Amino acid sequence: MKLCAFLVTIGALPLMAATCESLSELKLPHTTVSVAQAVPAGTFTPPGGRPIADLPAFCRVAGAIKPTDDSDIRFEVWMPAIGWNGKLQGVGNGGFAGSLSITGMAPELRRGYATATTDTGHDGAATPGATWAMGHPQKVIDFGYRAIHETAVAAKALIAAFYGEAQKHAYFNSCSNGGRQALMEVQRYPEDYDGIIAGAPANYWTHLMLGGADLAQAIAANPASFIPPAKVPAIEAAALAACDATDGVKDGLIGDPRKCHFDPASLLCKGEESDACLTAPQVAFLRRAYAGPRSATGDSVYYGYSPGGETGGNGWVGWITGSAPEKSLGFGFSSQFFSRMVYENAAWDYRKFDPEREMKAADAKLAGVLNATDPDMKKFKDRGGKLILYHGWSDAAIPPVNAIHYYESVVSKMGAASSDSFVRLYMVPGMQHCGGGPGPNSFWSTNPTARGDSQHDMEAALEKWVEGGSAPGPIIATHGAERTRELCPYPQVAKWNGTGSVDQAGSFSCVK
Repeated sequence: MKLCAFLVTIGALPLMAATCESLSELKLPHTTVSVAQAVPAGTFTPPGGRPIADLPAFCRVAGAIKPTDDSDIRFEVWMPAIGWNGKLQGVGNGGFAGSLSITGMAPELRRGYATATTDTGHDGAATPGATWAMGHPQKVIDFGYRAIHETAVAAKALIAAFYGEAQKHAYFNSCSNGGRQALMEVQRYPEDYDGIIAGAPANYWTHLMLGGADLAQAIAANPASFIPPAKVPAIEAAALAACDATDGVKDGLIGDPRKCHFDPASLLCKGEESDACLTAPQVAFLRRAYAGPRSATGDSVYYGYSPGGETGGNGWVGWITGSAPEKSLGFGFSSQFFSRMVYENAAWDYRKFDPEREMKAADAKLAGVLNATDPDMKKFKDRGGKLILYHGWSDAAIPPVNAIHYYESVVSKMGAASSDSFVRLYMVPGMQHCGGGPGPNSFWSTNPTARGDSQHDMEAALEKWVEGGSAPGPIIATHGAERTRELCPYPQVAKWNGTGSVDQAGSFSCVK
């Protein structure tokens, strides 16, 4: 903890380093600091949470930000007592948020960062799903973009007060809804962070939410179309049989599912139904999942899911098909979004779902608050900002092609040369939603052998780009100890050289 104070100057503003406890008296705009606690090294148990071991000593600040009368944005900032690396790392949220991402802060604190998170303005335990949004448009704005920004502002003020100097660099890294938050920061508040990683971004939120309700409505209209969990392995096996070799090597992964022309009809039961085949209604459902929701005239209103990676703990049973009708996570998010956020009517009936009608209603009310689809990143680029996007090709929560379409919209808007100077996209074969799956899904500092190595650690690669101007190339990802593979900057893909183990990155090269 800080035992001394010293005077420094930032611009024309003199700042005095403070003790942790004295931060409770710090005056910040529409912000109340409720906790300013010096936490000793060791195990820390956050309120209502589980013990977190092996933490360095740090200053924990918790409080609430109220930019409007209906706002109540809870936040926490953790600052190393010694060994601060001079940087801030913002941590985002998944799903509808509603809680502090404490587990995301811990590894950043261990690496020497001051780190910050927020619940985005509502308590998910007290108001599950999106119930909190009904009748609270300001809370929806807080969730949409304001809370992440306000937390960044508060964190920087606390850092300056505690250390007596501002952070040298600020970073943000998150996935899913957190990826959407990351892109909101780039687009709305380009001054908040110098480097941002946006994983599996849910940035086309109002259209993403169409998928779960669309598939649930299909099952409600024809219950025979439900695909039980026991049949999902047969789908993955058939998809791999059809498409595993399209990238030039059979390795249990589909390198680029866009080149996969798997026909679900190949699984049609020829005789007696079994777990190894699909009925005609189930084939139709599978085609619908791959195609994505469509209007009455057949026009696509959002993307479909990719073949491959259907099994596993983060696969289709959890997100798409469900353990039973109405039991998928995709449907849960969809139904909460339309009933609580769009129509604010808990009795909204998904069985009457119309993709085009619901899309128009969602866009009219919430696109400007929740969607982070603006391709114009000029302000972020001009101040030296760098952005890395990544998405797993086997993501069953957010269709992977969403990231590609957004990246390509940025290139179209900013120009190829300009985009190449500040943004990268990495598509990860075989990785599911934000991790997991059979593919090379570890490319972080949480892997001890990768920590600080810009060839194996995406965070280190981003920092090297921001702080040293060295743009990232291929990043070597791992799957346990048995497999390594190059992740290539899009549109490049990893191609097997024709010799060597398919489980070793050195056997592959990045090619267009």
